[in-house]
Amino acid sequence: MALAVVHFLRKIPSAMSLRARLRSLQLCNWCYPVHTSLSYEAIKQQYRPEVPEYFNFARDVLDRWTEVEKEGKKSKNPALWWVDGAGEEVRWSFEELGVLSRKVANVLSDACGLQREDRVILILPRIPEWWLVNVACMRTGTVLIPGTQQLTAKDILHRLQKSRAKCIITDDSVAPAVDSIGAQCQSLKFKLLVSEGHREGWLNFKDLLKNAPSDHHCVTTKCQDPMAIYFTSGTTGSPKMTEHSHSSYGIGLTVSGRYWLDLTSSDIFWNTSDTGWAKSAWSSIFSPWIQGACVFVHKMPHFNPSIVFESLSRFPITVFCSPPTAYRMFVQHKLSSYTFKSLRHCVSAGEPINPDVMEEWKAQTGLDIHEGYGQTETVLICGNFKGMKIKPGSMGKPSPGYDVKDDPEKTEATIRGDFYVTGDRGIMDEEGYFWFVGRADDVINSAGYRIGPFEVESALVEHPAVVESAVVSSPDPIRGEVVKAFVVLTSDYASHDPEKMMKELQDHVKKVTAPYKYPRKMEFVQQLPKTVSGKIRRNELRQKEWRKD
Repeated sequence: MALAVVHFLRKIPSAMSLRARLRSLQLCNWCYPVHTSLSYEAIKQQYRPEVPEYFNFARDVLDRWTEVEKEGKKSKNPALWWVDGAGEEVRWSFEELGVLSRKVANVLSDACGLQREDRVILILPRIPEWWLVNVACMRTGTVLIPGTQQLTAKDILHRLQKSRAKCIITDDSVAPAVDSIGAQCQSLKFKLLVSEGHREGWLNFKDLLKNAPSDHHCVTTKCQDPMAIYFTSGTTGSPKMTEHSHSSYGIGLTVSGRYWLDLTSSDIFWNTSDTGWAKSAWSSIFSPWIQGACVFVHKMPHFNPSIVFESLSRFPITVFCSPPTAYRMFVQHKLSSYTFKSLRHCVSAGEPINPDVMEEWKAQTGLDIHEGYGQTETVLICGNFKGMKIKPGSMGKPSPGYDVKDDPEKTEATIRGDFYVTGDRGIMDEEGYFWFVGRADDVINSAGYRIGPFEVESALVEHPAVVESAVVSSPDPIRGEVVKAFVVLTSDYASHDPEKMMKELQDHVKKVTAPYKYPRKMEFVQQLPKTVSGKIRRNELRQKEWRKD
């Protein structure tokens, strides 16, 4: 099979050419039904997103679904279905979501006096208020900046200073960290606390929401006006800001909801992503609500496979999305005691997923995992779309299209003519499927052989002794650099002789993949350094190795 090493490139249409050929917007699936029997080529021909001059997701999609709901043309599923695991539930229709988000919009505009394009940092767990603030920011034209609750005071300071946000919304667990650095943030004017209690210097969000009027006129936004800013996960340095417009997610994620997630208005979709990351916007707001699907949310403060299994068994969830790390945890359990009666479609993104994990999940559930690939700066770049043949380990084929908007100062090096260079490397096979190799700076060049870390990590994790691993380059006087693996062992193998264990794993990799790729160096560790989103910080391990030299 002929393979070509490529950068992932995606044509960015100029605004001029885009406006010249597009006329109107037909977004939701009452106008554009899903056809899961379509071939990949048919999807590419059918998908023609139309971008108007003006667009606002709250007004043009969510409020339209409210109308469809009132006309009785939609299933009875709610727009948002939230559970806390202790018996409390929230079920909001699109109409109720509209009413409550307008009240929050009035809190932002009236109580806080925020203007269009003022920036709002939102740090909340999986609670209903997170969704209300997201929609309210669209209605007011303020720019949302989500953050995970795992951020430290230093992280929050970085985000406040870089973004010059005027408002922050969070809860009791994060408020002390904000107060500890607030004096260093001159732009910060309003602090809203989502809590039953009160805190000095903070406005109480729930009190303001209770008293806010429900009438609010949605601002008129152009499709390229800024809507949100996401900080990258920082796998290769300090987190950087990525700005998205009202259309880049509000229209650009149509392809994700329709063809990758395969959603309709009858579906109940659960995405387990942390609220601080762009994937939560992808799959907990835009992709499902474009299709009129129900967004299911479990509060789940800490990830727990048993809670996931119980929820998939108890609730009529039809489509499920979780990162590869979660699936690796899932397949270590015996799922025979659970029955996922409603589940029909599973997807994964965030990092490459190992082929053996995909095979084990299918063996236990009968369902394929449809892997997708994208970045904070983009939407879905490649995907295993519904109806495509799946090649385990491949991220599928290029998405029919997406939109990108970046900070020019930080992205100058990533733009080459009309193309955006992702910084990732991969291979394309003769059938047009893409396979992830690694970040450009992750690729190892050993004695002229170019080695991607993911293939070695996948080989290692197939061995029963390995929980997870990270592969980086390490200096070598003869080869320039060699493959080094940092390995976390299972409890059953943790006490084995390290030298024998290393030899066994090296021999295993030689059998599973090309022998020249085997890790010549190996270090057994208790855990791997990761970003707050759970991605392995290979750059940290690599720097550690090269500092030794």
